[in-house]
Amino acid sequence: MISNPAIKPKVATPALVLTSAAVALCLAYVVGSLAFSRPLDAAHLLGWAAVLSGAVIVGAVWRVRFRRRRAWLLEANAKWRHLEDARRTRGTTAEITVLSVDALEPTGSWITINWNRFGHVQPAWLEVLPEPIWAGSVLLISPDPTQIQLGAPWPATYYIRASNYFAWAPSADPVEIEDQRPLHQR
Repeated sequence: MISNPAIKPKVATPALVLTSAAVALCLAYVVGSLAFSRPLDAAHLLGWAAVLSGAVIVGAVWRVRFRRRRAWLLEANAKWRHLEDARRTRGTTAEITVLSVDALEPTGSWITINWNRFGHVQPAWLEVLPEPIWAGSVLLISPDPTQIQLGAPWPATYYIRASNYFAWAPSADPVEIEDQRPLHQR
């Protein structure tokens, strides 16, 4: 399954939190019962093994989720840096947020966009781009002066040419993560 790269992955879900709490309680009970019962019988050993394996599995799930989130944050920060670099090096640009992808066609997609600077929502036709665009993506484009003019009404449908597209990033603002450089380079 391909997941939407514009959406930050969740780390803690209710099911994972409840499972972690249950495993922690069982672990506390098993450790307490092992501390007070000297002769270890098979039931205690099986309980200890089951709780320990449950704790390892839950810990592995937490670790995988933290790693996925960290990788997503690194990628999102890189995409935002690329978007900011493209904004500085290009002429007139505008940010639009893809609110929904309404229909996919071989030559492009019908999408609903929000002009971030103006708060205007409208349907748009997006030509095929080199990489897939998802709902929740912020696109940096060059506005077409034949479609957008001062004093004129917004067009009913905006056409985004692939040549007017420069970069994309997730819609959430990038979150700063700890510095990745070695200590001697900070």
